[in-house]
Amino acid sequence: MDWTLEVVIVPVSDIARSIEFYRDRVGFHLDHDTTNEYMHVAQLTPPGSGCSIVIGDLPAQRAMEPGSLKGVQLVVADAYRAREELLARGVEVSEITVFDERDGGTFFGFDDPDGNSWAVQQLKARAQKPLIPKSE
Repeated sequence: MDWTLEVVIVPVSDIARSIEFYRDRVGFHLDHDTTNEYMHVAQLTPPGSGCSIVIGDLPAQRAMEPGSLKGVQLVVADAYRAREELLARGVEVSEITVFDERDGGTFFGFDDPDGNSWAVQQLKARAQKPLIPKSE
């Protein structure tokens, strides 16, 4: 039986500001932004990912304090290029750290406006073998 991780709830204080950050600055795709008299919920997905983030004001999304999610990890084929893309979009990012010269040992990080932290790991193998094959 497959068990897939498809959604991670990110606790935020301002939904509109967070949509702008993740969509316009980090580059996630906005899958939906649903508002009605009961809720405001948005789902965003990193390019090439099978897992999305959800932000909103439903009880499960408010169970964690905004900014309390730490160390969620994104993987890219080229950390140096990814870091430059984020810098060009106005995202404050850390310096690149190489913990190990082997593939998978290079990282940098960034925080969202609430202080939720993200680690970005370089796996060069993702360039030739993405987890989700690109559609033609």
